[in-house]
Amino acid sequence: MPSLLEALERKYFSDYGSEDDDDVKEVRTLGEKGSSKRLISIFIPRLSPLMCVPELLVLNDCDIDRAGDFESIREKCQHVRELDLAQNKLQDWQEVFQIVMHMPRIEFLNLSKNHLSGTLSKSCVPPISNLRGIVLNGTYLNWESIETLLKNLPVLEELHLSLNSYKEILIDSTNPDSICENCHCKAYNCCHNVEIDKRSYDKCRKIPPHTALKTLHFTGNPVEKWTEICRLGRIFPGLEKLVLAKCPIKAIALVDDCNEGASYNHPNQIANEASHEFFPSLQFLNLSSSSIDMWDNIDRLARFPKLINLRVKNWPLWENLDCTEHERRQLLIARLPNVTILNGGGVIGADEREAAERAFIRYYMEKPESERPLRYNELTAKHGRLDPLVNVNFKPEKRVKIFLTYHDQTESRLVDINRTVQDLKLKLEKLLHLPSNKMRLFYLDQDYKDLGPEEMRFPNKLLYSYNIQAGDEIIVDEKK
Repeated sequence: MPSLLEALERKYFSDYGSEDDDDVKEVRTLGEKGSSKRLISIFIPRLSPLMCVPELLVLNDCDIDRAGDFESIREKCQHVRELDLAQNKLQDWQEVFQIVMHMPRIEFLNLSKNHLSGTLSKSCVPPISNLRGIVLNGTYLNWESIETLLKNLPVLEELHLSLNSYKEILIDSTNPDSICENCHCKAYNCCHNVEIDKRSYDKCRKIPPHTALKTLHFTGNPVEKWTEICRLGRIFPGLEKLVLAKCPIKAIALVDDCNEGASYNHPNQIANEASHEFFPSLQFLNLSSSSIDMWDNIDRLARFPKLINLRVKNWPLWENLDCTEHERRQLLIARLPNVTILNGGGVIGADEREAAERAFIRYYMEKPESERPLRYNELTAKHGRLDPLVNVNFKPEKRVKIFLTYHDQTESRLVDINRTVQDLKLKLEKLLHLPSNKMRLFYLDQDYKDLGPEEMRFPNKLLYSYNIQAGDEIIVDEKK
């Protein structure tokens, strides 16, 4: 398997000859009829070799298992800022550290799907003061090693830990300045923060908060409890962007909350109002494809103080909701007063928000008071009690009663006007015992009888396109 240096030279420095080694291509052409053949030579100069590799160096899926000569790497990679080594065969973290240390300007490193799951020795990790982003997706790195990395990456702002099969977060951080907003006591000892599964808390390794990190990708890990996600909030108190897509999280709750209709003063409900406290700076949250199935969780998301961009697609809650996608969006906008971008759409304007809030009031005004969320009272105080909208049905009738005439007999029949002329013929075939290919149909509008009947000659034409009304007549004639 090649080293990084060998893969680098193969991609950027190989197949270059000397300046005199230019290509001369011979092209055979035919002259005019009767003339002899002749050769034309085309001179193609070679490109000069690169003096150094580009700032974005991509060497993914090259079977790299080691670094190679470090001084050559330093010489060739002096301008590299981003390095993509995903899907290689790296196993030794010392090789990784040497690569980073010999690229003096590197800021972003992708190590996805390398074989780096072994535990890192704390004594072997050098401080790396320039790395701002690292991708560790599919490496299955254990939490002890992540702790070691975090201690030695002081300016790290972006971390990717997706697809690592994490069911629990086994590191935690306590912040002595954290205060519970419910009773103003120390949050970590407060009865409201019953996360406070003490055994779970005690088994976690305690580390200082990493305040520099702003972005965390945690997609596709089988974590179910929000208490685990809260650990991430404590470890990274400055977090602004958190991606939890395809994590089977069941609720934005610190304790089990299986009864959506529970009283607001119920102990579990009071505790769960603190679900946002460890994310004071969070602006973007992706919870798409989670396992959340209750509206209370949306109300808790509304309490995140800086959350403005939210994605909540593919929840079980939406599958059980009896409304259109547009109505669902309105219900979400009305419950989330601070969110300005929802599910990746455009910015929510003032007109759309007001329409959503009014639709929300009308949606819940007909429901029992016990089913109305607290947001209903807030919005009725803002907009007042609204009159229900008049229910005007603009849908065309589907079945119309017409008169059917065959020979000298006339009888009334219900006709589905969303069917075609041919469908009607097939249906009449059984009724009149007349083959459809021997049948001619004529439409007679009761309001324009003076104009006579119109032959329905197009078999694929839909009946409603004739503007058939109740009381009109269809005449059946047999072909001669």
